[in-house]
Amino acid sequence: MAPGDVTAPGTLRIEVAYCPRPGVNDVTLLDLPAGATLADALNASGVLERHALQGQPLRTGIWCKAKPPETPLRDRDRVEVYRPLTVDPKEARRQRYKRHKAGAA
Repeated sequence: MAPGDVTAPGTLRIEVAYCPRPGVNDVTLLDLPAGATLADALNASGVLERHALQGQPLRTGIWCKAKPPETPLRDRDRVEVYRPLTVDPKEARRQRYKRHKAGAA
């Protein structure tokens, strides 16, 4: 969204973002009526259909903060759909340390 973008009165400019895998982004810009919720944005964006996410338990948020689907949106919010972790972050850190330690020896 450019800084000069102007939305009609009573309209919210919303961005819906989903990264199906590292390095791939699916970002959709929407104009929704005032009073729209996070669930409304997800349905209007089509991201759930494009990535076959309907009916699956989803972790969603607004600007990196987890929020439930019934959360009302504000103008210029960024709705995000989070992928499940494939590796425990603590375990990944341990593996990196082991590789680094082995390479230094």
